Amino acid sequence: MITYEYPLNERIRTLLRLEDLFERSRHFVARTEPHDHHVALLTLFEILEVASRADLKSDLLQELERQKQVLMSFRNNPEISEDALSGVLRDIEQASSALFAMAGRIGQYLRENEWLMSIKQRTGIPGGACEFDLPSYHYWLHRPADERIGQLAAWTGPLYPLRDGSAIILRILRESGKPQNVVAVGGMYQQMLGGKSAQMLRVRLDQESPCVPEMSANKYVLNIRFLAQDSDDSRAKTADWDVPFELTFCNL
Repeated sequence: MITYEYPLNERIRTLLRLEDLFERSRHFVARTEPHDHHVALLTLFEILEVASRADLKSDLLQELERQKQVLMSFRNNPEISEDALSGVLRDIEQASSALFAMAGRIGQYLRENEWLMSIKQRTGIPGGACEFDLPSYHYWLHRPADERIGQLAAWTGPLYPLRDGSAIILRILRESGKPQNVVAVGGMYQQMLGGKSAQMLRVRLDQESPCVPEMSANKYVLNIRFLAQDSDDSRAKTADWDVPFELTFCNL
């Protein structure tokens, strides 16, 4: 199955972007080739841009506190595992403490690093990070892999409270919905929402199904159109067959 997630507000869109970027960063930092670490550094710059939203840290702290209060209301509920509940609450406490400890503007220590910012500026130009443009960067890419990995970890690590806080909120969000099996007749699906609120939609498709969902939603109606993925035709066209899929409304 392939899962497609569609955020319905800017806050969730930002958290999904951060999740994707931190996962990419983890992958490339752990590798050893210079090209891998070039991608890791570019990803760090992307994380910095996305995380620079003025209210991101306060949003995360407020949502974590709200979820903590909701979960604490389940204490002594015989249908809830006390161990599992305590584990989630402990994760929230740790993430909140780490976020509180992030002083000043997010990523300011990176902005104050003139060498990194010179690379960031040049990489915004197509082909701008060639060795003749940035000889010191070329030198760095030829340092031992362990040395580069250590520096990348030091530059990325202070941003991990954002990663961990986002991960908890997204995990709770994903687990909040109940999947329903539905069919898009002739590749089209519509559902009147009738006041049903959601912050994210999840669509799961059989990976052998040669189509992808195109979603749009407002407070009144949800529309999903499945676009056929025909390698011989680059034009987007609606799938002309019935598409069974799993739909989940997620809400914090």
